[in-house]
Amino acid sequence: MTAVAAFEEGLGNAAAQYSDAFDAARDEPALRAANARYTGPNGLVTKLMKLMPELPKEQRRELGQRANQLKEEIERAFAQRLDGLLQAARLAELSGPSLDISLPGYGARRGYLHPLTRLKHELLDLFGALGFDIAEGPEVDLHENNFDRLGFPADHPATDMQDTFFMQQPPGVNPRATLLRTHTSTVQIREMLRRKPPLAVVSAGAVFRRDDDATHSPMFMQIEGFMVDEGVSFSHLKGVLTHFLQRLFGANVPVRFRPSYFPFVEPGGEVDVGCTLCRGYEVIHIPGQQPAALPGGSAEVCRACKGTGFMEILGCGMIHPVVFEHVGYDPERYTGFAFGMGIDRIAMLRYGIPELGLLYGNDPRFLTQL
Repeated sequence: MTAVAAFEEGLGNAAAQYSDAFDAARDEPALRAANARYTGPNGLVTKLMKLMPELPKEQRRELGQRANQLKEEIERAFAQRLDGLLQAARLAELSGPSLDISLPGYGARRGYLHPLTRLKHELLDLFGALGFDIAEGPEVDLHENNFDRLGFPADHPATDMQDTFFMQQPPGVNPRATLLRTHTSTVQIREMLRRKPPLAVVSAGAVFRRDDDATHSPMFMQIEGFMVDEGVSFSHLKGVLTHFLQRLFGANVPVRFRPSYFPFVEPGGEVDVGCTLCRGYEVIHIPGQQPAALPGGSAEVCRACKGTGFMEILGCGMIHPVVFEHVGYDPERYTGFAFGMGIDRIAMLRYGIPELGLLYGNDPRFLTQL
């Protein structure tokens, strides 16, 4: 068969078939699929148009005109059939069962802030009422702000890879130059570099450490505060924290201070509050004997406080003179205190949550109960 004969046969087949194909389409998707079989990128008429260079010159113009006329005819038929289908669908919608607009709707559920976000705002408000300014800082920070300027020794375990998430660096750059901050103390450094005493600042946000158990998470929320001025003493620190914790948990929950070590404070301490989950502090616990069990006679030891009746809630202390030297403060003139605590730990005590992971499971059935 010659190219001209094949071209004419293709035109005849398309002209004879498209009308029936359009009539058989009962909805818009089916109609568009039928139209594509003729005028689409791989349609019958489109393929014929691609054969034009193979036709004799003396017949190319005539056959090309016939093909264009057929294509225009198919497009008009498609538009007419599509309009008919749309009108039929609209008529069926209007003539169908009426919509009763008096029926009650489902309503939109109210959104809620995450419990940790609500608690963070509450803690910042408490410290704001005590005269602290609120500051923010980046979650990705420099190694020097996170460790060096805080007086951490170069071989301190906290700087090892198993404790800190370091950011990937390009070739030739110190692989530990930047990191995900392990505490909000980076804001303390940034604020002291930016401002001069007297100042009292509090900051809250996410921090990151390689730690994961019932009371720890690789990512958790922390709040940090510090005060610097002439004549600031440990008694000021104890007064501020005691007032804060009594406002938060109530005057009946015990608070105890005990000495501890942190590279950036001297002297340093930790603060415990009575475990509100098992209330084991109400039971006299003698070292070496069975620790307090959960209420209700259960023999299971409280996972949150390990049966001691108290839960460590924050670390604190007087800011080390080395830190002042790194930020340009005169350690002979100024003194100050600093403290930091996990907002997650406070949430566990406030809401009676035995497992820290529940706060990050994003299960609305649980979170909406808090």
